Amino acid sequence: MVGTLRRSFLLCFVTCIPALSLAKTKAPHGFNEPRSDALDSVNLYIGTTGTEPNKAGGMIPSVSPPFGMTRWVAQTQVSYVSATPYNASWVLEGAEEENNKVHGFMGTRQPAIWMGESGSVAVVPGVGFEREDGTVDLSSVKASFHERGLRVVGSENAGELDYGRQEVVSPSYYNVLVDDGTGDEGKILSEMSATSRVGHLRFTFSPKSGAHSRPRPYILVEAARPSIITSTPSNVTYPEGHVHINTSPKSPFEICGYSTERQDSIITPVSGQDAANQFKGYFCARFGFQATDSLVYGTIQNGSVVLGGREAAGPVLSAFVFLPEGKEGQVNVRVGTSFISIEQARANIEAEIPNINETTEPLSDHRQVGTLEWTAGRVRSQWAQFAERVSIEVGGEDDYEAQVMKEVFWTGIAHSLQYPSEQSEHGRYWSGYDAKVHEGESYTGYSIWDTYRAIWALQIMLVPEHIPGMVRSMLQDFQQSGWLPMWKNVVETNIMVGTHADSLIAEAVLKGIPLSAAEREIAWDAVWKDATVPPERDWELKYDDREEHVDYEVRAGLSSVYNVDGKGWVADDIHSESASRTLDYAYDDYAACVLARELSKPDNVTKFLHDRAMHAPFTLFNEATGFMEARNADGSWAGEDKGWTEGDKWAYSFDVVHNVPELIDRRGGKVKFVQSLEEHFEGGHNDHTNEPSHHIPYLYALSGAAFKAQERIREIAKANYNNRPDGLTGNEDCGQMSAWYIFSAMGFYPVNPVSGEYVVGSPFFERIVFKVPNPSLNNELTTISIRAPGARTKPYVKSLSVNGDAIKVTILRHDQLLGKSRKVDIVFEMSKTPEVWGNDPEVLRALGVAFKINQVGGEVKLERDEL
Repeated sequence: MVGTLRRSFLLCFVTCIPALSLAKTKAPHGFNEPRSDALDSVNLYIGTTGTEPNKAGGMIPSVSPPFGMTRWVAQTQVSYVSATPYNASWVLEGAEEENNKVHGFMGTRQPAIWMGESGSVAVVPGVGFEREDGTVDLSSVKASFHERGLRVVGSENAGELDYGRQEVVSPSYYNVLVDDGTGDEGKILSEMSATSRVGHLRFTFSPKSGAHSRPRPYILVEAARPSIITSTPSNVTYPEGHVHINTSPKSPFEICGYSTERQDSIITPVSGQDAANQFKGYFCARFGFQATDSLVYGTIQNGSVVLGGREAAGPVLSAFVFLPEGKEGQVNVRVGTSFISIEQARANIEAEIPNINETTEPLSDHRQVGTLEWTAGRVRSQWAQFAERVSIEVGGEDDYEAQVMKEVFWTGIAHSLQYPSEQSEHGRYWSGYDAKVHEGESYTGYSIWDTYRAIWALQIMLVPEHIPGMVRSMLQDFQQSGWLPMWKNVVETNIMVGTHADSLIAEAVLKGIPLSAAEREIAWDAVWKDATVPPERDWELKYDDREEHVDYEVRAGLSSVYNVDGKGWVADDIHSESASRTLDYAYDDYAACVLARELSKPDNVTKFLHDRAMHAPFTLFNEATGFMEARNADGSWAGEDKGWTEGDKWAYSFDVVHNVPELIDRRGGKVKFVQSLEEHFEGGHNDHTNEPSHHIPYLYALSGAAFKAQERIREIAKANYNNRPDGLTGNEDCGQMSAWYIFSAMGFYPVNPVSGEYVVGSPFFERIVFKVPNPSLNNELTTISIRAPGARTKPYVKSLSVNGDAIKVTILRHDQLLGKSRKVDIVFEMSKTPEVWGNDPEVLRALGVAFKINQVGGEVKLERDEL
């Protein structure tokens, strides 16, 4: 299995376009089943940096199936809020030395760079020493993070391996060759795969004997570590852990236990603290050898070693075992994880990676149940199940740029199938809202302020069978906590503003996702509560970002000013991020209105929500400046720079996605609106690193300047996506950055997600085909073919048709894509020069560019003349 190590992108995981050449090589035999071009086009390193603001970051380059509960990653840095367990800055300037080490292999549940870890467990290989008298030198066991770092072995042929590392990287299988730390040129080949709840690791040791001692490989399992709270590395706490070593005769050797670490605990709503504080991340590490009396094992707590210790509890806690005689060369470790119990962690091993099934007939490794090859093959098949629903043809030359575009697309697809992650375990789940185990399906990692914009729409299109369970999970959270999630990381965290779960639920119902009548009524109760019930002490608390010691934030400001007749905004002198809240609440009111309409609620209810949604945004519109601006409770303007969340007046003055026609009118009509868009982009105000800007280029297409949308979208794609480690200019935010790219590559984008409409842009590829379950046809397959001949070099849309019917407007409806048809053929006719389609002559003239409209051979063409 060691052979010639290669880095292989066995799946899809990022966002990309220009940059560095990436070698594509195969993983060792047995890991490549099933074969898939899509799965071979992922660059897991992209977007893994992010230890500073404005650096790319977000997705962890880990192994796990789609929506996996526990992801496994090679640790290169300590994880906390603003830093994930893995950072690829070793290929960037200035950090090569320290970050080119692996400190162990971590089962992580950190869902995004700005969120905290929950109940992690780490498995660490190492090589200690046996003295001449046959005793083991226990001081050679390295437990602390910095001491146990092992340097990655450089490639002897850097031209074939990315970044000069002996490493294979994919979402289904990972390996890396490291120095064993003894100074005697010994090596450790570390390999891993993972099912949703079980990590599967294999370590192959090749030690070299020293002058005065014999090398003895060991495995250390870290149960409790010093935990960094907030984004300040010096702010360290010491969560409790527990380990129990199972040495029952004739059974596999096991190290089991739990961690109580939950780095976001300090921002849990106060009424939920008691239940949430009962959280434990359980684990059971089962080794590939039997428990015997001759084994050397023990515990380490705060640096103190207890040889033969079988149980320990407290902070800074690990357990270790030296490999038994005859097993020093290689060991398998399967680590079951659970939120429920150690017994459930064991049950998860049995259910997902059972013991190797000894058979009389010889089987290849990847067909032998329980082998690492078998695990990796199964996980790869789970990814392939979804990846094979999509196919693409980039078009033009199959050159470096085309390869990068493929990597961006497929990596983006994989990013969009990670979160929310599973919290349930084979039909049961532990709820942090009441500290009880329930029957059913549950998810966590809901970054809803980000994901409502496009990733949810992509998931509805690509994996609709997962959506009912995700919606039910939100409804269960509502029933157990009293509120829908805003940013759930095991429990609510109160991060970001708005109640955009309203949007997720409304969009799911609008697009035909099946829910029972009872679930639809629970959904309505939850959304209506968001819209009408203020948080505790609504007149007193600011609800700052990550404010501690407050209860559920929900719509702070709802009762103080927002829902007051004659007003209608969130007051800046009462609440934080007031202007962003006002616009977000207005959109959420519109989403609630859509849900009310879909559920046939009374007219007075829909009218109330509709009127408030349409009125509130423009209470912030300052006619004197032409921009949105925060207001105080007395109606006075608070200042252009006040009240914004991850944006400014430029981004948010375009953020009324549910009422774009009035927004255009307020800013002076189409001509002035497009001119303001030009000022926004030409002035460098567009910030694609943060989500409030994601829809803005598509507003050109809604205001008579489709050709400008087509130009801007491609400019943004090239500037913000590539296949380097810093390949995302902003935080991935659980897939939203990638969702923008994927939709844009398709040629349209959900500007107003709950409208059921997509605004047309400029497709990047020659052809994209989706074969997806269609909720309108009881999840029978519908094939959506999007063809755009010449799109690689022709950015402008000349015409658009759906199943032969010409589309005259810059809008596609969801029911045109996933209605009652089993085959949908979308055809873009592309051009190298701007065309009449989607462009208003008056707007064109106002842009400072004159267009001559010529009739040539029955065709209307636009010819640009610079004025």
